[in-house]
Amino acid sequence: MRTWFVVLVFCSLLAAGCWDRTEINDLAIVTAAAIDHEKDHQIRLSIQVFIPRELTTGQGGTGSGGGELTTVYSGTGVNISDAMSKVQAKLPRKIFWGHCKVYLFGEEAAKQGMSEHIDFLVRHPGPRNRAYLYVTKGKAKEGLAIKTVLERSSAEALREFASMHIGMAVTLVDYRNMLKSESETVAVPMIENGAKLKTPVQIQTKSILIGTAIFKKDKMIGHISPKVTRGLLWLRNEVTQAAITVRPPHVKGIVSVMPSRSRVTLDPVIKNGKWSMVVKVDSEGDVVENGTLLNLMNPDLLSIVQKAVRDDIQARITFSLETLQKELKADVANFAGAFHRKYPKEWEQNKEQWEQIYPKIEVKNQINVKIRRPGLISAPAGVREEDVINK
Repeated sequence: MRTWFVVLVFCSLLAAGCWDRTEINDLAIVTAAAIDHEKDHQIRLSIQVFIPRELTTGQGGTGSGGGELTTVYSGTGVNISDAMSKVQAKLPRKIFWGHCKVYLFGEEAAKQGMSEHIDFLVRHPGPRNRAYLYVTKGKAKEGLAIKTVLERSSAEALREFASMHIGMAVTLVDYRNMLKSESETVAVPMIENGAKLKTPVQIQTKSILIGTAIFKKDKMIGHISPKVTRGLLWLRNEVTQAAITVRPPHVKGIVSVMPSRSRVTLDPVIKNGKWSMVVKVDSEGDVVENGTLLNLMNPDLLSIVQKAVRDDIQARITFSLETLQKELKADVANFAGAFHRKYPKEWEQNKEQWEQIYPKIEVKNQINVKIRRPGLISAPAGVREEDVINK
């Protein structure tokens, strides 16, 4: 009888329900956050919060006649934790970080250093470690004001940009890992702030991505253009969706090739005290548009296009290294890690002089390009057969 009584009590405890649950109506759902540097060593935390009443209006986006779907609250403090408490004091609901997709850092905050803020966001149980990071030109708070038509909020639009890998895509965890790498150099995508993108139309006609912010030992030292960023993506083996459009030499018209598979490896060499790096690129792709008169079913003519693509990749990598090695002297491609893995003894002896060694490293490229599918038709579309170059 006593045993049955114990079992009954235990079962009643299991059936007690979620006594400590938090209803969604009691939460302020954060979709994006912005951190700015203020006077007197203060920081400003701004959060973008969903407006619940707008979710039931049936409108599909912000700024489209149905009212805003989000609003912004701000507070200042000596650190994020302090600023968060100031923001919470302005809200009748508990701040919920579980849906925060994007963190924006103002340019000045990035120059002062972001590691302390990143450390809090990684340690705190609320924020998502896989949320994406951006640096904004000017104030980060204004970045939350970017208008968007196709997405429900600027946070969703920026998340889509990152997931498509148009430029760099860096999460909280990525930042921390890059900062702990041998080069101690970090790259974070950079955007225009909302002050220059005041209407929904502008976000469709002008890209908000303006390049990549470069950090050395946690402090932003400068930024590179989208053109330099494309070369950096090749060096970091992060090219996923990027059509390569080339103009083959001595041929009228252009050809666009979409890489279907790319693999980049770094092969460091130390010989007679000289440090060099061989960048090996193996890429396969498909012709997605042929604006020339070349019949690409002919292997000899196809090789002309392959060489043009190879030269284009070579130019992108070389152009990127000119900026990273010679101007910024920032090892964002992590050459240091490659040398450490292959030459651990030499690395330990020379790691303190890496900033002097890196700019002097000779880089050689070995690029192999194969176009596997030149197209489903043997000749360029819309061209008379007698005009097609077959050999």
